[in-house]
Amino acid sequence: MSVDRSKAPGFYLPESFDLTPPVSGTTATGVSVFFFPTPGIEAVKIEVVGQSSRHFLPIDQQLVPSFTLQMLQEGTRTKSDAEIANYLDFHASEISNHLSYTQEGIQLVSTKKHLSEVLPIFLDLFTECTFPDSILEKRKTQRKLSLQLEREKNASRASVLFRKALFGDSHHYGAVVIPEQVDLIDSTTLRHYYNQNLWTNLTVFVAGNLNSGEFKQLVKDFSKIPNRAKSIKSYIQPPATVHKIHEERANSVQTSIRLGSWSVSKTHADFQALSVFNTMLGGYFGSRLIKNIREDKGHTYGISSHLVEIGDFNYWVIGADVEKSKTSLVIDEIHQEIQRLVNEPIPMDELETVRNYLLGQLLSRFSSSFELIDRFRAVHDSGLDFGYYHEKFDFLKKFTAEQLQEVGKKYFSENTPVEVTVG
Repeated sequence: MSVDRSKAPGFYLPESFDLTPPVSGTTATGVSVFFFPTPGIEAVKIEVVGQSSRHFLPIDQQLVPSFTLQMLQEGTRTKSDAEIANYLDFHASEISNHLSYTQEGIQLVSTKKHLSEVLPIFLDLFTECTFPDSILEKRKTQRKLSLQLEREKNASRASVLFRKALFGDSHHYGAVVIPEQVDLIDSTTLRHYYNQNLWTNLTVFVAGNLNSGEFKQLVKDFSKIPNRAKSIKSYIQPPATVHKIHEERANSVQTSIRLGSWSVSKTHADFQALSVFNTMLGGYFGSRLIKNIREDKGHTYGISSHLVEIGDFNYWVIGADVEKSKTSLVIDEIHQEIQRLVNEPIPMDELETVRNYLLGQLLSRFSSSFELIDRFRAVHDSGLDFGYYHEKFDFLKKFTAEQLQEVGKKYFSENTPVEVTVG
């Protein structure tokens, strides 16, 4: 059959889509294990994620979790750092860290063929690490340099100062890490965190071409991982928001802008509409902010808006790097664009473009089993399941301009935003 390549393929929107929930199991130590089979794909991905204990640390020790995770592969009681690295390379495997404000963990990517060889190395990292001082000193030197370099970047500095402005500098989410805090890190502190705080309230996520017997054996193997009881929720002080910070940099030709305020979590009734509003405003390359500030006025190469979740806190933030002399003009244009989107009728063609973009984006994110487990993790961490994506799919097919403008007014238009500029 001949194909007429002068015509674009027809657009087809499925009525629904099916998501198969993971197979689940529980280790002898109470760790929940979620498994997605990947028939025909011989790669195996294992991610072990736990609750962060950084809230129990003094503000000046916020680097302890990241240093602890970074040092895991620098030597165990049976293998040196070089032996671990060479063994993983030879077996086409990689171990990486997972670190956020609320979670800590490690991930293994290997092949089914080599999994039995590398799994013991992976499991040793949970109990047998030695934290050698000579390597730690090198890592401390590298971290100091990294912090100094990041501080010199306007964009990185603006993001740090935005969290400081939003939460306050004595809040665990707003405290600014400085190079001097690296000097407080020593192997004794890391060993204590490793033995007392790391591996708390664990969950394991697995994707691979494994049969039921192989999965059951993995669950049994995971019982070797320590699983410390969930910590009593530490007191997190209320944010102490400052609405404006400017850091002058006389030699900068650009200014990095961060503008934002509080929003809501995935479990909130407004979230789906708020997510669409955010996309229309600055969440994709055809957004209002891109068309106005990048394409029409040429004040920036890129500007975007994001919804962010940190623990129990949620916020939206708009970010851009602009010519220094145009800073105030761009900030005014951002506010005006928000008001236009909230108050003026939204053209139907723009509404449908965003609808089709988001529906296509949603469906494309489930094209492989590895993506499936990533999407499951994203909602599981918020106490949800795959039902969230079905609800999102249904909302995207039916949302109206009035729904978007209502949440836009509530969260973007009526709140006094935090404004941070560096440059």
